[in-house]
Amino acid sequence: MAEAKPNAQDTQEEAREDAPGAEEATPEPEASGASDPLGLMEQELANLQAERDEMHDRMMRALADAENSRKRAEKDRRDAQLYGGSRIARDMLPVYDNLSRALSAANEETRQAAAGLVEGVELTLRELTNILSKHGVERVSPEVGDMFDPHLHQAMFEAPVPDTRAGQIIQVMAEGFQLHDQLLRPAQVGVSSTPASN
Repeated sequence: MAEAKPNAQDTQEEAREDAPGAEEATPEPEASGASDPLGLMEQELANLQAERDEMHDRMMRALADAENSRKRAEKDRRDAQLYGGSRIARDMLPVYDNLSRALSAANEETRQAAAGLVEGVELTLRELTNILSKHGVERVSPEVGDMFDPHLHQAMFEAPVPDTRAGQIIQVMAEGFQLHDQLLRPAQVGVSSTPASN
C-alpha cells in the first residue's frame, strides 16, 4: 500500500514544534510605571507644579526689577529737574561776586560821579539774584558772630579775637549758594580760635 504523503499544513506544524524556542512566548510584565497610570499622572503633575513655581519666581523677579527700574528712572528725572542747572548756576557765581565787589568798591564820591553806571550794576545784580532764586538757587549769607557750620561754611583762616568764642565767624569773605538742598558753594569765612590769653 502506498504511503500517504504529508500535506503542507502538517509539515509546518511539525517544524514549529521542533524549532528551538518554539514554546509560546509568555508576555513580559510591563514596567511598573506603565502599569500604574496614576503614578505617571502624579509624576507629571509634580513636574508641572515645579515648572509653574519656577515661572512664578521668574515673573516676580522680573516685576521687582521693573519696579526698581521705574523708581530709579523717576528719581533720575526728579534730580535732573531739580539739579540739572547746577553747573550753569555754579558758573554764574563768579559773575555775582564781581558785581558785588564792584558795588562794594564804589564809595560815595564814585556813586555821585557815575550814578547811572552804579545804578546799572545794581539792577544787573538784582536781576541776576532774581533769576538764580527763580531756579532754586539761594544765598548762604552768614553774619559776623554766627557760629561756624561746616555744612554751609568754609573756614579760610582762623585767628584769636578777643571777646569771641571759638568757632564764631569773625569775617565773611564771600557768600555761599545752595540749589534746593544741594550746596553749590560754601560761604567763605574767617573763624575765631580760642582767644589768646592776655
